[in-house]
Amino acid sequence: MTADPGRARGVRELADEPARRRIREDLRTTLVVEAAAGTGKTTALVSRIVAVLRKGPEEGGGTLDRIVAVTFTEKAAGEMKLRLRAEIERARSDPAAGPAERARLDEALAHLEAARIGTIHSFCADLLREWPVEARVDPLFQVAAADHAEALFDQAFDAWFQRTLNDPPEGVRRILRRRPRDGAQGPRDLLRSAAYKLAEHRDFTRPWRRDPFDRERALDEIIGRLASLADLAAEADREDDYLAQGLRNLDRYLAELRRREEVTGGRDHDGLEAELAELARWKEWRWKGAGKSFGADLSRAEVLALRDRVKAELDAVLTAASADLAACLSRELRPPIEAYDALKARAGKLDFLDLLLCARNLLRSSRGVREELNLRFSHLFVDEFQDTDPLQAEILLLLAADDPAETDWMKARPLPGKLFVVGDPKQSIYRFRRAEVALYEATKARLVACGASVLYLSTSFRSAPSIQEAVNGAFAPLMQGGGDERPGARAASQARYVALERFRDDPVGQPTVIALPVPRPYGDFGKISDFRVRQSIPDAVGAFVHHLIHAGRGSASGERRWTVTERERPRERVPLEARHICLLFKRFQTFGEDATRAYVRALEARRIPHVLVGGRSFHDREEVMAVRSALSAIEWPDDELSVYAALRGPLFALTDDVLLLYRDRFQRLHPLFQPDDAALEAAMAGGARPLREVAEALAVLGRLHRERNRRPIADTIGGLLDETRAHAGIAIWPTGEQALANVLRVMDLGRRFEAGGATSFRAFVERLEADAERGEVAEAPVVEEGTEGVRIMTVHRAKGLEFPVVILADPASPAVHQQPSRHVDPELNLWAEPIAGCVPAELWERRDEVLRRDREEAVRLAYVAATRARDLLVVPAVGDARPGDGSSDGWLDVLHPVLYPAPRERRNARPGDDLGCPRFGTDTVLERSARCEADERDAVAPGVHAPMVGAHRVVWWDPGALDLDREPEAGLRQQRILQADAGGAGGVGGAAAAAAGGRGQLGFAQPGLQGHEAWQEARERAIRDGAAAAVRVKTATELSHEAAAAAAAAAAAEAAGVAEGAAGGAGRAQGGAARGGRADALPVISFEQTAIAREGRPFGKRFGTLVHAVLAEVDLRAGEDEVREVAAAQARLLAAPAEEVDAAVAAALAALDHPLLRRAAESAARGACERETPLLLRLPDGTLVEGVVDLSFRESVGDVGIWTVIDFKTGSDAGTAHAAQEAQVRLYVEAIAEATGERARGVVLRV
Repeated sequence: MTADPGRARGVRELADEPARRRIREDLRTTLVVEAAAGTGKTTALVSRIVAVLRKGPEEGGGTLDRIVAVTFTEKAAGEMKLRLRAEIERARSDPAAGPAERARLDEALAHLEAARIGTIHSFCADLLREWPVEARVDPLFQVAAADHAEALFDQAFDAWFQRTLNDPPEGVRRILRRRPRDGAQGPRDLLRSAAYKLAEHRDFTRPWRRDPFDRERALDEIIGRLASLADLAAEADREDDYLAQGLRNLDRYLAELRRREEVTGGRDHDGLEAELAELARWKEWRWKGAGKSFGADLSRAEVLALRDRVKAELDAVLTAASADLAACLSRELRPPIEAYDALKARAGKLDFLDLLLCARNLLRSSRGVREELNLRFSHLFVDEFQDTDPLQAEILLLLAADDPAETDWMKARPLPGKLFVVGDPKQSIYRFRRAEVALYEATKARLVACGASVLYLSTSFRSAPSIQEAVNGAFAPLMQGGGDERPGARAASQARYVALERFRDDPVGQPTVIALPVPRPYGDFGKISDFRVRQSIPDAVGAFVHHLIHAGRGSASGERRWTVTERERPRERVPLEARHICLLFKRFQTFGEDATRAYVRALEARRIPHVLVGGRSFHDREEVMAVRSALSAIEWPDDELSVYAALRGPLFALTDDVLLLYRDRFQRLHPLFQPDDAALEAAMAGGARPLREVAEALAVLGRLHRERNRRPIADTIGGLLDETRAHAGIAIWPTGEQALANVLRVMDLGRRFEAGGATSFRAFVERLEADAERGEVAEAPVVEEGTEGVRIMTVHRAKGLEFPVVILADPASPAVHQQPSRHVDPELNLWAEPIAGCVPAELWERRDEVLRRDREEAVRLAYVAATRARDLLVVPAVGDARPGDGSSDGWLDVLHPVLYPAPRERRNARPGDDLGCPRFGTDTVLERSARCEADERDAVAPGVHAPMVGAHRVVWWDPGALDLDREPEAGLRQQRILQADAGGAGGVGGAAAAAAGGRGQLGFAQPGLQGHEAWQEARERAIRDGAAAAVRVKTATELSHEAAAAAAAAAAAEAAGVAEGAAGGAGRAQGGAARGGRADALPVISFEQTAIAREGRPFGKRFGTLVHAVLAEVDLRAGEDEVREVAAAQARLLAAPAEEVDAAVAAALAALDHPLLRRAAESAARGACERETPLLLRLPDGTLVEGVVDLSFRESVGDVGIWTVIDFKTGSDAGTAHAAQEAQVRLYVEAIAEATGERARGVVLRV
């Protein structure tokens, strides 16, 4: 978010000041505000809210309880509340505010915490909790977090998949024949992902079209065409001809196919479809060979033309088969989605989509709800409106409608002034979350048709003017959309560009836009290679970050220290630190690999702190794999491979030779097998001392295995880490801080897993393995937001944020994929996207349109990335590249016109000395391959350039001026941490002492050891002190049993003639429950029982609970019918059988007939009877006693009130039970007497 310092500026009026003034003053008009990046969208919205609060209803104002403000993240909602509080305080202190305005603002401030400011999902949850019956949801529903909802879905899918394997339908059968390639998902995971995609968009109910398609005939025909093509291989003149080799490979495949069909007696069309999908990906389709002639009477051009025609026919068959399979799967995967809904209903859960669906359905179906909400809410404020999906837009427009009878959101007319929306379609980058620019434009056009006004905010308070110039130059030509505001017109899919207007000044003596050249962009064949770019640019980025942070620090080179501004202090320049820099990625996964890893290593090699925000490579980290292996070994000790991996991994760090020697001597590696000392000593007789280490490591795994299901999951993981001293070991890794945070994250996952209701350690380990296969779970952030470290995040996560320095990373990431992403048609209620690698017909028919929209979104993504920068924007580039030649399609290519100079000016660079740059060389490419035709004369020269577009200047850095190829200092760092002191370092005595186990005798690493021992002692002391309860809490039942046990022990001791004082102590414990009172001052507890036969009736905890529940709920004057009705209701909750119900009814009726309960009924009529009353009593030693009194009533004897406390019992009254019951009721009596100041007596009533 960006603050609006316009009022503090006070020198000149902002270019968009009329629009800002209208936002604050025109309260009777519906406004749609399009605010460009950094113009203060949230500030404008908050200023409108404050203006509404200042005015009375007659002036278009309102009160806070009638206002709803919606944003799309909890963090943004919290910041909006803080911003609103500050603005209300400022408005209250405004001298122009009258008494009435100030009173209204005081009222708003007092009720700010109750304001409805939050996410659309939290608002929908509130509506559903208020009208659960009308919405048809569980009144006590809970919102399922994403991981819990996914666990429920997995449960539903697993059950369905196991059933389906018995007789798979057509679509599932066809998918099962597909083999994963290059680590891709297997058939089961393909089906699971497809089902989950369909579940995420289950509100789009229109089924995908399945056109008539004779699959078997089409496959047979294409095999014939392929065979005709393969026959041409025999006509080739040369064996080494590449085109002929490709045809021979095809002929070999067809021959193998024929042999298989002869063996099986028929053609397997399911398998053939899967094989042809793989065959279509062969690289041989691109082989052309050399020369004009192919064979005797065939030219190469003729063969290539035929091959291309056959390939096109193959692609057409596979496209039709893909669409057919997609439609088939969309129907066959409905059962697991329905089972998922059933599981949620049974668990009383709603996922995030359910919240929107149920709220939308509630508003559609209930006119009474619409009428009440329309009257209750006078103003609706919507932030980030461009991120609204169809469901959210429908909910908001129905709430704003002037006619509660209207159920069609596209026909609803907002009440003038009730709706205020602010957004920026140029920052619409959440199509995968159902937010489309076309929807935004259509909704805007509808609002305009209903009288709304569109305002534009263009003054950006964030970026330096030269960065704004670059952004305007790059994106204005590419964003020429803008919806047709006429009703019924088709909305555009791209935003209309609004140029950024300057507010601040450019920094002096520093560049603002830098092109960072890729040092080694060439592949082995002399062409610029995306693979080489990905390899080379991370090191350049790491070196450049190091230069930014360390330039001018204590050096004699004459370099100046880089300075930046911060949002909180925009007028003050501060020295640049690591926390000011952000590396932005289009995505963290590129072709299945972690795109951030190389950048992280480059930063770590230079000891630059960093924070990876939301990385998805969690399960690929070495430390996480080590913990997973150890947990598998703990759960499955018979799995020798898991045990071996755990022992060989970094937690135990045992070597192969030791492990193999142990297995050779004892025949197995099993945590539950422990050789006796004699056998171990005999095995170590030859000097194999490390065998004991193996035995001790196995013993650790064995202990953890035996205890794993009797302790929390996090405790088991913590025990593993403690036993292996992993905290200290991992902390000195090259990525120590992040690695330690990730290990602790595994413990957090265990806690969350148990909190979700799961208790099985095995289930947790299996969940970890499943998440690892799917690449789920983000890495743990090492530090909180305000601390030191270069930020590494995706553009999506950075949206709404700003950073002094932004470096755009992974330039070779493609702007769009070849396959269309998704097609959404809200009017047809259609959502179409690829599932299991299959493209629906509706999507394929619109392929060109969808790919165009994908490219438009890629442009908007680059816009969001570039506009995060305040002071410096750094964009990777290739010095030899020629923008616009079609050789690349990276996501940052849209910025090339504002980076590259004109072709004739590429070598005309001026030095950047006045901008604080180091002395540059003459080339922006550090290395070119031997087969490369380009040289230094083709490259952009390092220095300051005027780009092809824009009036700003761009500094092309010299990669030769960077400290590249820095090797990690991990070994040196560990050496320093573990360094021995002068007395023993490197000496034979020190090494011998260490080998002999006498670490401290000869001074080996004494300072380190002493420091570690001091730390351990302090840690144990802190744990011990922290474990001591500041307040001890016990239940009355616990304390009474302790008293009874003490009394029994004292009686036994007295009978044996020992410990004379024990009886007195026990008596105090029994009588006063550790209160220290005298026995003769203690209240007397009587025992009574009802007149009912107890022989042969049910017993046990459930029966006692049922009787207590009936006596707690039933009227004290009730008859048998009422008692039986209550008992039946309680029995359903407890799953009690009819026999127990009958016995409970009889017991309750007998109790109600007892004189004590008749007196209680009389007191109840006077309002002097309490039932199921919780109490809290503090004992002299500080212990807090908690309890619940079954029944107590007050009677008057003269002017004195006396309380009778009754505790119902259905169990035995023999032995220690009698003493415990007496002690328990005595506690209740004392508590009530102390609370009321009146006398009390107690009764244990056996019912």
